[in-house]
Amino acid sequence: MTATDVDPLALDRQLCFALAATSRSVIGLYRDLLDPMGLTHPQYLVMLALWEHDPRSVREIAAELRLDSATLSPLLKRLEASGYVRRQRSTADERQLEVSLTTAGRALRDRARAVPVAVADRLGWPLERLERLKDDLTDLLGRVDALD
Repeated sequence: MTATDVDPLALDRQLCFALAATSRSVIGLYRDLLDPMGLTHPQYLVMLALWEHDPRSVREIAAELRLDSATLSPLLKRLEASGYVRRQRSTADERQLEVSLTTAGRALRDRARAVPVAVADRLGWPLERLERLKDDLTDLLGRVDALD
């Protein structure tokens, strides 16, 4: 087969399909690990952002996670109902809604430490290989952002 015989529209040649299918499947691996903690994958991402910097404004979390407020607000409400976060108006700027971890939310971090290792184990890849893949995807995302 020559290069001219390759169908550029073949599904198995599409970057978008490979990324979408892989994303759904990998997130499915996380689901089994997060369920015992009472977290969905999007809630886990919010908690990761807060474990790095606590407190944070809703706007900061939304920007980092690339979520709009219509998606983020219900996540935060459910995390608050679970007792992991507290939402309140910022004392510095009452227009800003600030999110902070509760004691239970901070304690959950210890349980979550096992998640990345368990994902790597399930995939059968060492953490270093997954880190390289993550770095490549982050670079790809930066290139897409630069197109805007």
